[in-house]
Amino acid sequence: MSDAPVPRRVYKFAVFALAIGAFAIGVTEFATMGLLPHIARELGITVPQAGHAVSFYAIGVVVGAPLITTIAAHMDRKNLLLCLMGFFALGNVASMLAPDATLFNIARFASGLPHGAYLGIGAIVASSLAPPNRRGRAMARVMLGLTIANIVGVPIATALGNLLGWRSAYALVAALGILTVIMVAVGVPRVKLGAAPSARGEMRALARPQIILTLVAGSVGFGGMFAVYTYIAPTMTDIAGVPETAIPWVLAVYGLGMTAGSLIAGPLVDKSIERSGIGGMILSALVLSTFGAFTHIAAVAIIALFFIGIAGSMITTSLQMRLLRDSHDAPSLSAAMNHAAFNLANALGAWLGGIVITAGLGYRAPAWVGVGLCLAGLIVLIIAIALRRGGTSESSGRNEVDV
Repeated sequence: MSDAPVPRRVYKFAVFALAIGAFAIGVTEFATMGLLPHIARELGITVPQAGHAVSFYAIGVVVGAPLITTIAAHMDRKNLLLCLMGFFALGNVASMLAPDATLFNIARFASGLPHGAYLGIGAIVASSLAPPNRRGRAMARVMLGLTIANIVGVPIATALGNLLGWRSAYALVAALGILTVIMVAVGVPRVKLGAAPSARGEMRALARPQIILTLVAGSVGFGGMFAVYTYIAPTMTDIAGVPETAIPWVLAVYGLGMTAGSLIAGPLVDKSIERSGIGGMILSALVLSTFGAFTHIAAVAIIALFFIGIAGSMITTSLQMRLLRDSHDAPSLSAAMNHAAFNLANALGAWLGGIVITAGLGYRAPAWVGVGLCLAGLIVLIIAIALRRGGTSESSGRNEVDV
């Protein structure tokens, strides 16, 4: 926790600075998908081969989240945030300058390494600076940068890439990274670092049943959203009859849903972490069912996509707060692993959705895969809650987060 109460204006600017970094991360993660044809043409590879860059970025997130957070367990949080965002900016500069596909993939892997650690630690720092009754809101505000990236940043980066070449999009992201470094250096107060455990202690904390179950719930349950989102463009054009030129607006609706969900999730999580998590999973399953049943009606499908975004934000915020509450001696590692878990959800949902489409079941099928994944995640979460209530009552019902 910070040594003294942080003035409101300082706290608000610090959260804004951290959210700019989350915005940059969201842009670099999703803009690549819209630039694949341009990247493929210039690097002399096929579009599927260019798509490997998306996978390399995700692998970087999964590897970097536990590795960096564990190695840097004793490092001052502010200095660590500066190093992470500085490395992120360099990774995007390397992406911009990559002369061939191999070096581009390596650069994308490197760009993904700080992703989970920055978002996890940034959320903890924001939460620690906020008053006790606003910590969920503070965390949600940082994640708001990630969701707004899908509404504003990704379309701008894609348009810039179309106009000036795909490399300009990564130049934009690198500039955002540098801006974040400056803003964090100037506006984020230092927080008192509690006694940090050893690397072995961090990993031991991560191995607790409650932490494992929460990560599994996120990896499986959140995969339902990605099963649909990965194939949203052909689904909307082939089934709903939406013109291809309108797809960016459809994706913006999803981004608006995520943003609305971030604003809703904070107050809900401050009231009850457990009920928010369960509610997010149930809402996700319901709207995925609606999407699968009424995909042929464009208006219904688009409205369902908006609520899929809301449910996704409720799931991510509640599970991250659950991890922080139950891992007071290793909050940074568990928070970073939360983002790694959601990247595994990305891979799982996309893979299973692709399997049912390849099997000839059509573009509605990923929605039903998503329903199954949400229900599986809900079962895991309910088991975790039941085990926690049946165990010790220590820290039960508390939303406090130690830094």
